[in-house]
Amino acid sequence: MTTQPMTERITADLLWPAYATPGDLALIESVPLRDRGLPESTYALLARAATLWPHRVAVSVLPDAEHWRHPARRTFTQLLADVHRYANLLHELGVRRTDAVAIMAPNCAELITATLAAQLAGIAAPLNGSLSAAHLGVLLRRSGARVLITAAPELAPATWQTARELAATGVLDAVLVLRPTAATGTSADAEPLPVLPGVMTASLDAAAQHADASRFLGAAPCSSDLAALFHTGGTTGEPKLAAHTHAMEVVDAWMLSAYHGFTPGSTVFAALPLFHVNALVVTVLMPLFKGQHVLWAGPLGYRDPALFPRFWQLVEHYRIASMSAVPTVYAALTRQPVDADISSLRLPVVGASPLPAAVRDGFQAHTGLALLEGYGLTEATCASARTFPDAPRPGSVGQRLPYQRMKAVRVRTDGSWEDLPSEQPGVLAISGPTVFPGYVVGRDDNGYVLDGQGKLVDGWLDTGDLARVDAEGFVHLSGRAKDLIIRGGHNIDPAVIEDALLAHPRVAAAAAVGRPDPHAGEVPVAYVTLTAGACVAEDELRSWASARVEPAAAPKTVTVLDTLPVTAIGKPSKLPLRADATRRAVLGAIRSVSSHGAVDTRIEDGAPVTAVTVAPGTDLRAVETILGRYAITCELTVAAAFPAPETSTEE
Repeated sequence: MTTQPMTERITADLLWPAYATPGDLALIESVPLRDRGLPESTYALLARAATLWPHRVAVSVLPDAEHWRHPARRTFTQLLADVHRYANLLHELGVRRTDAVAIMAPNCAELITATLAAQLAGIAAPLNGSLSAAHLGVLLRRSGARVLITAAPELAPATWQTARELAATGVLDAVLVLRPTAATGTSADAEPLPVLPGVMTASLDAAAQHADASRFLGAAPCSSDLAALFHTGGTTGEPKLAAHTHAMEVVDAWMLSAYHGFTPGSTVFAALPLFHVNALVVTVLMPLFKGQHVLWAGPLGYRDPALFPRFWQLVEHYRIASMSAVPTVYAALTRQPVDADISSLRLPVVGASPLPAAVRDGFQAHTGLALLEGYGLTEATCASARTFPDAPRPGSVGQRLPYQRMKAVRVRTDGSWEDLPSEQPGVLAISGPTVFPGYVVGRDDNGYVLDGQGKLVDGWLDTGDLARVDAEGFVHLSGRAKDLIIRGGHNIDPAVIEDALLAHPRVAAAAAVGRPDPHAGEVPVAYVTLTAGACVAEDELRSWASARVEPAAAPKTVTVLDTLPVTAIGKPSKLPLRADATRRAVLGAIRSVSSHGAVDTRIEDGAPVTAVTVAPGTDLRAVETILGRYAITCELTVAAAFPAPETSTEE
C-alpha cells in the first residue's frame, strides 16, 4: 500500500476545493488565489497533464462529420512533444517572447498544437478568416506578426487565398500551412505549395520534423507574459486586439474546471472555432486540468450540416459528458430525433448570446437535459459566471466565478460611475484576475503598448451589458446597452419582443432591433425565421407579439427571413438587421417627395451609414428635410440615370 505524500495531498486539496453549489463560493475565496498552486503558464499546464496522464488520449479530432468514427488521436505525451517541435521551429524562425504569431485556419488537429506552440514560443494571435481583407490587414499590422500559420489549399482554399493576399502586402516573412486532419500520406507527399515571392512557405508539420520534441529550447513563459491577442468586433467596426496573459487564461480555465461536475477523464465535445476564446479556454485549457479527453469536430464545426443528424450517435459512441455551444446549436439539436443513448451527457453549456426561453424549454423537453448558462467576454478572458444544474435560477446566467467581482453601475453623463445596490439594474462591471490589461494600440522597446480605451476604470471592466447582480453573486442580464431600443424615452429590452415571438409555434428564431423614427427616435421592429415547412403571415406575427408585450414594445413590423444573420460562431448579429431596418425606414420616407429613389446602408464603426440616391430634378431640400428628422448618418447623391423605383413595405 502506498501513501500519498502530505505535500501532494495539501496541494491537491488547495487545487480542488469543494465546489458543487452556490454556497461554496465564500469558502473557496477564504483561501487566497495565489495559494492555490496554479500552473505558471498554459505551457506549464500542458506539461503537468503530460506528467500526470502520459498515455491517456488528450484529443481526438474528426476529419469531418461524415467520418465521425475515424478521428486522429494524440495522447498528452504526444501532444506535448508536438508542441515542443512546433514551438522550436517558431523559435528557429526568430519568434521570441514578445512576438506575435498570426494563426488563421479552420479547426484541425495541427491547429490545436500550433496554438499552444505559439503561446510557448511567443504570443498567439488567432484570426477569423471570414473577416474582410481590410480588417485582417489591420489586425496583422497591429499585432506585428511576421509569421502566419494558415490553412493549406486542400484544407480551406478560400483561407489560403486570403493568406496569399496578406503575404503580398509585404508584412510577412514566413507562411506555415496546416494540412487537413488525418490527411493521407505524409506532409512530404502533399502537393507543392505555390511560391509566395519573398516569403518562406512550408508545411508546418513537415518543417518541424527535425525540431527537438523533448523540450523547448527558448525561455519558458511566466504568468505575467502575454499569451494571446484575441480580436473583438470586426462586424461592428474596426476590430481591436485584446491582450491575454498566461495567468488570465490559466486562472479562468481553473475557475471552470474546479466545479465538481467536470469529472477527471470524461469526454468534452468541441466544435467552436479556435479563433474564439471559448474554444481555447473551455475546450483546450480547461480539460488539461483534469486530464479530460476532448473530441473535436471537423473544420466546419457546428456549421457542418452533416453533424446534427449524427450528433446523438457521437454522444453515445464517445460517451460525451459536456459540450459548449451557442443557443442556435441547441435549437438545431432540438429538431433532431434522439436516436441514441445520451445518458453520458450531463453538462450542456450554453453562452455567447442570450438564451431564449423557448430554446431552453424546448431542449429540456426534447432531451431531458437542462441547459447550463454561462456568461463572459473576451476582455475578461472568457467566462465570468456559470449556472448549477442542481440549483436552477431561472432568468440568471449564473453565479460569478471564484475570485471575480461583479457589480452594476450607473454611468453618469460625465463618464464617472455610481455603484448601484444589489438587485438594482445598471451596466455590468467586472474586476479580478481575468480582466484584461487592455487593447493593443502600439509597440515600444518593451513590447506591446496596451490601453483600456474607456473600458477599464480603476481595474473594473465595463462590459457594455445591462444587468442586476443579487446578493449571492448571480447575474441577471437584461440586454446589451447598445441593443436597447429607446422609443420616446421608453427603454425596451429586445428580448421581451423576441421571447413573445418565439412562443409562436411556427417561429424558429427571432431578433428585434430599433428602426429610426422621426417622432419617437426609434420604434421596435422584428425579424424571424419559421420552422421547416411553416407558413404564417407577417401581420399575424405582429399581432401575436403585440398582444403579449407592453404597448411601447409592440413591434411596428415583423419580417420573415430565410435565415437570421450570425457571426462565425453562430452568435446572432443584429447590425445587419439594424442596417436593413434603417434602409426600409428611409426608403419609405423619401417616397413622399421622390418616386425614383434608392437606399443602401453599410456599416462603419459599428453604426449604419445610409446612402440615398435620387433621380435628377428631385427637390433636394425636401429630401434633406425628411432625412434630417432621423438620428442617422446619411449621404445624399443625385443619379445621372435611374432604374425602376424600389418598393418599400414600411408603414
